[in-house]
Amino acid sequence: MSDTSDPIPELVPARPWRREDGPEPKVTTYPHLGGPALAVWSHGAWRWAPVMARQDWADGRIFYQVSVNLDGTSSVTVRLYQWPQPGLRIAQPPTAHTSGDNLPAPPGRRPRPR
Repeated sequence: MSDTSDPIPELVPARPWRREDGPEPKVTTYPHLGGPALAVWSHGAWRWAPVMARQDWADGRIFYQVSVNLDGTSSVTVRLYQWPQPGLRIAQPPTAHTSGDNLPAPPGRRPRPR
């Protein structure tokens, strides 16, 4: 995790899966409200980003599709990001009703069962 003296690089969105990437990824979707969320570093601030889906690729890579307001305006967009990277953090861990295999719990914390 980066401290305040380390610059956090802007995130680069990932491209969607293609057939030449190998077998189709396993996709887990989440409810619009109450699902897990990430904090996305954009334009010098952490932005709330509800997770729409997680993709587990055959080669072991993990990607999260989020809806996020990247610049602090009222414009929300959908982005796909590879996990992990410095500009992504867990904002809301998974809950009992969203499945245990979605986001990893933050170090030292476990999601509270509902």
